[in-house]
Amino acid sequence: MKKARASSFALCAGLMLIFALGIVPALTMAQDTRPIVGDWSGTLNPGAQPKKRIVVHISAAQDGSLNGTIDYPDQDTSGIQLTAITYRESSLHFESTPSLTVYDGTMNQDNSTITGTMKQGGASLNLVLKRTP
Repeated sequence: MKKARASSFALCAGLMLIFALGIVPALTMAQDTRPIVGDWSGTLNPGAQPKKRIVVHISAAQDGSLNGTIDYPDQDTSGIQLTAITYRESSLHFESTPSLTVYDGTMNQDNSTITGTMKQGGASLNLVLKRTP
């Protein structure tokens, strides 16, 4: 009888350990991405051309991976897929292959503003993104 209890305990402890090792990294990844998740808006100023509003939508999957889209309201363009997004220690990087866009920025301490540079079609422009409510 004691062997059966010991076996059951060992099985339960093993299953709990496997579960904990599987779920904790996913939760940790999700927590690391939480400050970046949301909608961000800014204005591109290409100089001689009219300014363009931009809205970036970033969401996180349960495993912590990020995905998102870009909208250009002034051009009636929305839903341009972001093909790569990384966020680590206040640094944001995203790319969109369809629009040949690359952005690198740094988030401020209160997680309300990202200051960076957007490269698009050979042009490099400053872009400040602000969290939208």
